[in-house]
Amino acid sequence: MKIIDEAIKKGKRSLSEYESKQVLAYYQIPVTREVLIENEKDLLKATQEIGYPLVLKGCSWEITHKTEKGMIRVDIRNEEEAKAAFKEIMDNMDNTDGAVLVQEMIKGVRELVVGLIRDPQFGPAVMFGLGGIFTEILKDISFRIAPLERRDAMEMMRDIKGHKILDAVRGMEAVDLDIMADILINMGRIGLENEKVKEIDINPLIISGSKPVAVDALVVLAE
Repeated sequence: MKIIDEAIKKGKRSLSEYESKQVLAYYQIPVTREVLIENEKDLLKATQEIGYPLVLKGCSWEITHKTEKGMIRVDIRNEEEAKAAFKEIMDNMDNTDGAVLVQEMIKGVRELVVGLIRDPQFGPAVMFGLGGIFTEILKDISFRIAPLERRDAMEMMRDIKGHKILDAVRGMEAVDLDIMADILINMGRIGLENEKVKEIDINPLIISGSKPVAVDALVVLAE
């Protein structure tokens, strides 16, 4: 895939969030609507295209822990807040070769994680589980070796202890399991079709209504 080949030629160890989501979108994995900008004069056009409320994030392949580095501003509701957030993020870039991602704000309380790891023995394996801040705390995840059939995807969703999060609960719609299964199957395809992809992390995958949307993503490349 061109975007991956070009990154490796440039010596990048991973793709930026924006580039990572371009890979996901190519494989029909739903991602946030977003615009990448490099200067304030493009900010107003981007905010009008995406619409408030929105999220601003620092975006560079060199930045992996955006929250800890003050690179994320959420629930921005007007031009004044957007300009202030843009300036703060750019000030926190520390001369990193990066830009700012203007992103739609996805509302949803259910957060999942989907990923890919390349096992030395078995090859690409797809991961699914509870996402957000609970990923590392609860470690409620399941794995399947790619390629995945639809039944594999359905089984791994039910394998996690917190699988009831996928059901209709407390006035929330049930998660669209067909879309979710397609995401898991296509994640396996990325691993099988792109040997230079070492791992992928979509966290969080937020459930908006019944639809899963990749809100943040990281593609790590092989050495």
